[in-house]
Amino acid sequence: MAAILYAEDDDAMRKFFEKALEKAGHHVIACADGERALRALKFADGAFDMLLTDIMMPGMDGIELAKQAETLSPGIKIMFITGFAAVAMSDQDASNQTVLSKPVHLRQLVNEVDRLIAA
Repeated sequence: MAAILYAEDDDAMRKFFEKALEKAGHHVIACADGERALRALKFADGAFDMLLTDIMMPGMDGIELAKQAETLSPGIKIMFITGFAAVAMSDQDASNQTVLSKPVHLRQLVNEVDRLIAA
């Protein structure tokens, strides 16, 4: 079981994925945007094993959130989810992260989360 911080601005998708990850045995804190997720990350003081984040969100996007997460919680595993296949990430941004494209099947999401946590 992993402690996952999940940032997603789409309410329906956030609730759907949150339930699927909890059903798979993970503890999930879900936030509606990057700013809230960053506050949760600061408050948790290293308690999260993974950050799962949408890339495109209003305000703080997922890439900036991931950069902040790596600074606040070195070693945190990061996975991006995006509905924009053309979102470009530099080699440095994408070097150690997994990127899933929406739509994502629940089984694929859970398998990728489990794989990344085990790595």
